[in-house]
Amino acid sequence: MNPAGAPGPDISRPSFDALAPPKDADGSRLKLVLGLGNPGRQYDSTRHNVGWWVLDRFAYDHGLPAFERRGDRLETSGAIGGREIRLVKPRTYVNRSGLALAALRQTTGFETASDLLVVADDANLDVGRIRFRPGGGTGGHKGLKSVTAVLGTPTYARLRIGVGLVPQDTDLAAWVLSAMPEEDEDVVVALLPELSRAVAVWAEDGVEAAMNRFNR
Repeated sequence: MNPAGAPGPDISRPSFDALAPPKDADGSRLKLVLGLGNPGRQYDSTRHNVGWWVLDRFAYDHGLPAFERRGDRLETSGAIGGREIRLVKPRTYVNRSGLALAALRQTTGFETASDLLVVADDANLDVGRIRFRPGGGTGGHKGLKSVTAVLGTPTYARLRIGVGLVPQDTDLAAWVLSAMPEEDEDVVVALLPELSRAVAVWAEDGVEAAMNRFNR
């Protein structure tokens, strides 16, 4: 069981298909949510995997199927509120997260500015702070750097979750790859239902609505 309180990923059935076209059966836009994190149970409880916690909670809340292995990612999807949402967890390490989105460069009709949300930890924010942004810099996050490099644009929505400021004289990589103290983890876990709702608001109403409602 990971800190999200949802079952772990199902990686028993490998598949190597490319990302499907970004339309659902009714022709309306599909929304893709990429959660950043590292594969392997040893990383489940680390700060860097908070993005996966959010996706696990969202999938749990909406009764989505278990994540399945598809090449370099884990994926699940379902129709929510009349719109299809696809959740993606890269199976590469965080600093190569963008590879899971490489197929989007050849996919017509997908608008990163409106159809993609990247969920990531943020060691520049206090524990429990929530920041939606429509684009911008990476704040030193190697996963966001990889996504931006692969897509060739910084214009995609991101949901950043505070995991505590990295202390002075502490290596950033060591900080984000370590588990949070129990009291800090409890703060983030308590936020997961709200973060799940925030993802749904983004999908339905866009990043500006999500910013106005959830940023703090």
